[in-house]
Amino acid sequence: MMSDEDIKEYHDLDKLKSMKKSSKYKYIRGKQITDHESGTRVYDIVGTRLPSVTTVLAATKDQSFLRNWKNKVGHEEAERIKNISSRRGTSMHKFLESHIQGIGYDDLTELGQAAKPMAQKIIEVGLTPVSEYYGSEVMLHYPGLYAGSTDLVCLHNDLETIVDFKQSNRPKREEWVEDYKLQCAAYALAHDYVYKSTIRQAVIMICTPDLYYQEFKIQDTELRTYKHKWLKRLDMYHELQFDEKEQAKVEIEANVFKIRQK
Repeated sequence: MMSDEDIKEYHDLDKLKSMKKSSKYKYIRGKQITDHESGTRVYDIVGTRLPSVTTVLAATKDQSFLRNWKNKVGHEEAERIKNISSRRGTSMHKFLESHIQGIGYDDLTELGQAAKPMAQKIIEVGLTPVSEYYGSEVMLHYPGLYAGSTDLVCLHNDLETIVDFKQSNRPKREEWVEDYKLQCAAYALAHDYVYKSTIRQAVIMICTPDLYYQEFKIQDTELRTYKHKWLKRLDMYHELQFDEKEQAKVEIEANVFKIRQK
């Protein structure tokens, strides 16, 4: 339950000062689309379709924990929880994006009312060290390999930083945010390659519906380590894609052979 102080802060969200914008980087725009063959998210960057970072991570992660959880709570309940979390997270991101860009926004739905104080908590605690930002909801790509959208690129404690906002139903353990770190490392790698930058830090800002805030950082040497881990996952993804295409080719050839035999 929200305290009187939390309720007051909830209604003061729109009064918070927006962030200073820097034009240091001129970002390339692209389109996010769904590939009809695979049903996965891809990005069209200057006429080239690239797999999304989240698609790569989802295809190469160990799904056993998720399967066990679905079996425990039931698939219908799991789907309900996932949909609520997704909608609440989308609303929270919209509040944050609007604040950063200095645009008025509100969401009067029940989930929107839950998301608004979560966004404020991130603004007041997580974004306080940010002196300026270069882009919000920035589409990034590594030519020929992958693409994705990062929530924020900014100067955080005087370090050029990739920021990722997350909502969570409960507090996270360090080992549970491994893929979040890989996601940020992928964005940092792409940003440095395309824009000749030196991203030194990634910050993952998480808030729960009961306003418990967490922050996970990777910097310099650790960030480089996660870049290498990301590239290994990317290699794994391409190997899986190759295997699937080869299997499909074999199945097509087998079916053609059966047809000829009739």
